[in-house]
Amino acid sequence: MHYKPPTPDDLERLRTRLGKSSGGMAELFGVANGRQFRRYLSANENNKRDVSAYMLFFAMARLELSAEAIERILARMRQAGAKIDLSAEGGESEPSRG
Repeated sequence: MHYKPPTPDDLERLRTRLGKSSGGMAELFGVANGRQFRRYLSANENNKRDVSAYMLFFAMARLELSAEAIERILARMRQAGAKIDLSAEGGESEPSRG
């Protein structure tokens, strides 16, 4: 697979089009908070992060798929051994508590 991540400008346009704050985008992409998401918008090479193909796929799937489809996928993830709660704060890097 060849993947070139969206630029910070691309992500800013998406954020504006969706009418979301940085915190809302963090929730959509499954990252800890708006501050962390803003690193994907940064042009500063020392602070910049690229959105992985997996993160972008996750976010776009959440925009396109029904809540029922997302729950079926989450159920399969849990069957594979994952602990996941999309409503919990802390994003993907937080350890599971239970």
